[in-house]
Amino acid sequence: MKSPAFEYVRVDSIADALAAHAGVGGDAVYLSGGHSIVPSLALRLQGPALLIDLSEIAELSGVTVDGEWLRIGAMTRHVQAITDPLIQKYAPLFSAAAPFVAHPAIRNRGTLGGSVAHADPASEFPAVALALKAEFEIVSEAGPRRVPADDFFIDIYETAIEPGEILRAIFVPLPVAGQVIGFDEIARRRGDYAMVGAAVQGIVTDGIATDMSITLFSVGDRPTRAVSAQAALNGRTIDAATIAEAQAALTNDLSPTDDPEFPAHMRVHLARVLLGRVLSNLRTVA
Repeated sequence: MKSPAFEYVRVDSIADALAAHAGVGGDAVYLSGGHSIVPSLALRLQGPALLIDLSEIAELSGVTVDGEWLRIGAMTRHVQAITDPLIQKYAPLFSAAAPFVAHPAIRNRGTLGGSVAHADPASEFPAVALALKAEFEIVSEAGPRRVPADDFFIDIYETAIEPGEILRAIFVPLPVAGQVIGFDEIARRRGDYAMVGAAVQGIVTDGIATDMSITLFSVGDRPTRAVSAQAALNGRTIDAATIAEAQAALTNDLSPTDDPEFPAHMRVHLARVLLGRVLSNLRTVA
């Protein structure tokens, strides 16, 4: 299929982008990397009057340290999660996840902001942002606001971004002493969407785990925080027995949709196996 006819404009400021969106009564779509929007247009799942290209807006790019946060501009490419020294140092969970995302051609064009705003429940970066307890800076004509990751992902392909608003940056808390991370996924082929994936961050001091943050993806309608599994780990040594308790606790955290080709109980089983693998291979990054 081919996309319906639309107008196209490339803007160089957020103000111009917001004005262009308002100028067509909201019948517009913002374009960043394009790997979600272009297929959607081709399949006629969307038919906007106007496509607004954000790629030339300087304030959407760049990775900087901002006080106690790492600021990652929304237009930061997937590949930069692998190559950027600040992301490698201060948000290494993004760096660990990025090689699992699709293929090099997509990573070279796709954006971190586009990925989290699209909110595909099978995508790596939304789950990583949730595990990192990131905050999202969203801009509208009324000004900017910050939304914590736990409040950002609402449903499948739905976030706290309101119509016409623009995601400007992702803010990640800087690591602290004893910070550990882990990431892995199970997929049929490398580059395919994960059957199940897990992202973990926490603190281990004198062998005791605290502030454990565990998220899973491809297990529901959004990236899922494993609250019960986190509780099973906090205040304890991460050994085989503790890991087994965290794996068992996933029963309280997950309720995937039953699919004849991939039953819910099998997805939960894979999530338990994967969580055990990730927790057994945590690495210290600070």
